[in-house]
Amino acid sequence: MADKEAGGSDGPRETAPTSAYSSPARSLGDTGITPLSPSHIVNDTDSNVSEQQSFLVVVAIDFGTTSSGYAYSFTKEPECIHVMRRWEGGDPGVSNQKTPTTILLTPERKFHSFGYAARDFYHDLDPNEAKQWLYLEKFKMKLHTTGDLTMDTDLTAANGKKVKALEIFAYALQYFKEQALKELSDQAGSEFENSDVRWVITVPAIWKQPAKQFMRQAAYQAGLVSPENSEQLIIALEPEAASIYCRKLRLHQMIELSSKAAVNGYSGSDTVGAGFTQAKEHIRRNRQSRTFLVENVIGEIWSELEEGDKYVVVDSGGGTVDLTVHQIRLPEGHLKELYKATGGPYGSLGVDYEFEKLLYKIFGEDFIEQFKIKRPAAWVDLMIAFESRKRAAAPDRTNPLNITLPFSFIDYYKKFRGHSVEHALRKSNVDFVKWSSQGMLRMSPDAMNALFKPTIDSIIEHLRDLFQKPEVSTVKFLFLVGGFAEAPLLQQAVQAAFGDQCRIIIPQDVGLTILKGAVLFGLDPAVIKVRRSPLTYGVGVLNRYVEGKHPPEKLLVKDGTRWCTDVFDKFISADQSVALGELVKRSYTPAKPSQLVIVINIYSSEHDNVSFITDPGVKKCGTLRLDLTGTSGTAVPARREIQTLMQFGDTEIKATAIDIATSKSVKVGIDFLNY
Repeated sequence: MADKEAGGSDGPRETAPTSAYSSPARSLGDTGITPLSPSHIVNDTDSNVSEQQSFLVVVAIDFGTTSSGYAYSFTKEPECIHVMRRWEGGDPGVSNQKTPTTILLTPERKFHSFGYAARDFYHDLDPNEAKQWLYLEKFKMKLHTTGDLTMDTDLTAANGKKVKALEIFAYALQYFKEQALKELSDQAGSEFENSDVRWVITVPAIWKQPAKQFMRQAAYQAGLVSPENSEQLIIALEPEAASIYCRKLRLHQMIELSSKAAVNGYSGSDTVGAGFTQAKEHIRRNRQSRTFLVENVIGEIWSELEEGDKYVVVDSGGGTVDLTVHQIRLPEGHLKELYKATGGPYGSLGVDYEFEKLLYKIFGEDFIEQFKIKRPAAWVDLMIAFESRKRAAAPDRTNPLNITLPFSFIDYYKKFRGHSVEHALRKSNVDFVKWSSQGMLRMSPDAMNALFKPTIDSIIEHLRDLFQKPEVSTVKFLFLVGGFAEAPLLQQAVQAAFGDQCRIIIPQDVGLTILKGAVLFGLDPAVIKVRRSPLTYGVGVLNRYVEGKHPPEKLLVKDGTRWCTDVFDKFISADQSVALGELVKRSYTPAKPSQLVIVINIYSSEHDNVSFITDPGVKKCGTLRLDLTGTSGTAVPARREIQTLMQFGDTEIKATAIDIATSKSVKVGIDFLNY
């Protein structure tokens, strides 16, 4: 009889809670738990040591919004980082150590190709045939912008058809896995086993937990690792990876923008232009070699940093900008995250979006939207042409930038509107854009700079907010990294706004900074010692009801005992510092001693002060189900102790519940996708 009662369905039913979650004590099958002891935190540092598995190589995948790539290093020679082979294809005016994040599926929805190969194949298809094929680009942003990401979230291909995001991400990761293993096998001269590889995938630090978990699920589906060997895959945060690489920089490997010091014999005012040209030369010479030596010392810049010094990493990529503040902890130079990652969708995609709005203005939104669907390959062409001109934009540029319009654009526009593209431009009164007889849009430098402005303004604004925070007041360096950091307009804006507050440093091969840092992170994951928790976590419990303290609608009377339901028992607060591998322990006891199934629900919230699991913004993100049937009734003590542990600090969070009397335990990863 006892287990039927464990359902706890005999509580008063008339006061149904208003929240989306029913009270744990009232819903069938859920059983209440109540706190037993004050909490204590255990620093479990030893457990990490034993897990050092022996991998022969670390492969990091930088899965970017606009471009992606991988790099690797053999654990025997960690000072050599190899960036993947050159990709076939490529664009004029764009240097390719990475490949575009584009993927093509056949009309039957099978994987066909990735990167330049996907783009070029799609482009060569007959327009009517192309409509059947599924072409996706820049799809990573979807994970950032979808509030309720699940395993079933859809992406829309260029032809308007929908596909499961998880499938696309898995295809992409599988492609990288095959490319990397093939390159490793060629190098080793024999088949390279996947089990010898430690994989690292980078994600933006501002991604919410569900997106990080989604990436891991995609990796399981792609066969990168199996859920049983989950530690073979590390999810690294992009700005952290950049930060680790920046520590190793030598002076000849970076350009300093600030006016405080002369670098390489240039004074500050020349550095933006001249320093960059010189650096580009240096990169051009080294482009042939794909192996980067990371000296096993701390870089010169780094050696100027003392205990407690702070620096900001601004990681500006295609889709997002991440700002992270780190502080040095000596002697070993471990990093401590000072301020939880902030940022937003202000990547270079914002510039593409402004260009699209400009086209709307000239040719009409109805035409542009129609053109995208009817001539998807030509639209891709137009955006490629824009991309290479976008990279030519600079603060001091005086000559116009020409963007070739695909023939089918000109042709289709005439059919659609009945008059010419040239006529549209004359009529549109957009001053800075003219038509040139060679079939090009001619943009004045001002027009191009105007396209950058909203995105750059957002980044500067965001940085200004960050610099107002007391924790950030005395920042010594600002490292500008990520693909968008190559844009001279962004460099100049950051320099103008913050050059007098800190030294602004750009690693030379700035687009590869994250990739190389991710490899270093995979070789030594313990280098980041303290993170900030992005959310508040806790479990739902019953507390003894206190008249006057607890709201009457939370009263539940069970077997003569008055309980307050839905109480949120906090494990850790948002923005609290968490050391790597830190364990938070709590002990609970079943509200009813005879319970045989104990269900502990884990909740999260972005707010600090949460009292009840029914508070707005509280989400369920995990369940620990401890089944105690089959444990002999005789040995059970009167007050059964259930210990719950949560391990924080890694990019993922693990929870465990243990029945102390029988040492039965259950483990669960916090799950944000299935609730």
